[in-house]
Formats: sequence, structure tokens, C-alpha cells
Amino acid sequence: MTETHPDPATPASGPDTNSPAAGADAPAPPGYLEDKQAFRNRVKRIEGQVRGIGRMIEEDTYCIDILTQISAATAALHSVSVELLREHMGHCVVSAAQESPEAAAAKVDEATAAIRRLIKS
Repeated sequence: MTETHPDPATPASGPDTNSPAAGADAPAPPGYLEDKQAFRNRVKRIEGQVRGIGRMIEEDTYCIDILTQISAATAALHSVSVELLREHMGHCVVSAAQESPEAAAAKVDEATAAIRRLIKS
């Protein structure tokens, strides 16, 4: 029997059916698909950084050294976030703008909300 593992991007309660991409009129695939492997590699590197932080804690590493590594991992996550946002703007927002002014406005609102969340973090 094959063991299945849940997709970490999908919430435990299932896919987000309230997402703009969830409806029957779902947009084209995400703009980052061309660079999907590069994004995966960056996230794997960040996962390694976070595991390293856990090891540092287990090994009673000096607090400032741990904080330095946390800062590096946080910066790496922010960098990936900005790049994903750039891809979203260049692909999804541009596509929506070609579709209609209303679709463009909705995508701009969506991007603005994402930027607000990033700024808060």
C-alpha cells in the first residue's frame, strides 16, 4: 500500500474553496510555474536553515548565534515572498488587466492584501 503525505500548502481542513483560484472560472496556472524548481530549491534551503536552528537549540548554542540564524531564515522567506509577489503581478495581474478593468481591480486588491500581510510579518 502506498503511503500518502498531505501537501503542506493545503490546509488540514482541505483546499481553500474561498480562494480566487478555486471557482469554475479559475485563472490560468500561477506565473511562477516556469521557475517552480528554483522556488522549491529556495524553500528547501530555508527548511534546512530552520532545521539547523532546531539543532542549535538542542546543542545549547549561544542565543545571539541562534537569533542571527533566525534573522537569516526570516530574510530568506521575505525574499521568496517578494519574488512570488513579483511573479503574481507580472502574470496574474497583467492577465487580469487584459481581461477587463474589473478583473484587474480585483487582482490589484488581492495583491494589496498580500502586501499588507507581508508588511505585518
